[in-house]
Amino acid sequence: MAYVDITADTFNDTVKQDGIVILDFWAPWCGPCKSFGPVFEAASGQHADVVFGKINTEQEQELAAHFGIRSIPTLIALRDGIMVFNQAGAMMAPQFEQLIQAVKGLDMDKVRAEVAEHEAGSAS
Repeated sequence: MAYVDITADTFNDTVKQDGIVILDFWAPWCGPCKSFGPVFEAASGQHADVVFGKINTEQEQELAAHFGIRSIPTLIALRDGIMVFNQAGAMMAPQFEQLIQAVKGLDMDKVRAEVAEHEAGSAS
């Protein structure tokens, strides 16, 4: 599956689904974004089981603000609707592949338990 361009209108439908969603926050004027773009696009062609979405921060300023994006590119990975990775900076192809494999290998029962524990601690 190739990547999809995500807008405020399509965001919720894209990220609320089960499985892995990797988001690339970028802008057309950003040099590191331009160099990371082909890496992102190549990975999207190699992992049909992952949704790859690009969010243009110039056009989708509200989404960028919602995620507190201060530098681009920023990559966010979600699995089953839970954010499991958030980092600014471009990656080389091997690093990006490692990230994808790490997200695929997560024990989501453990992640959900950690999220519930964190939320319970925040509520007190």
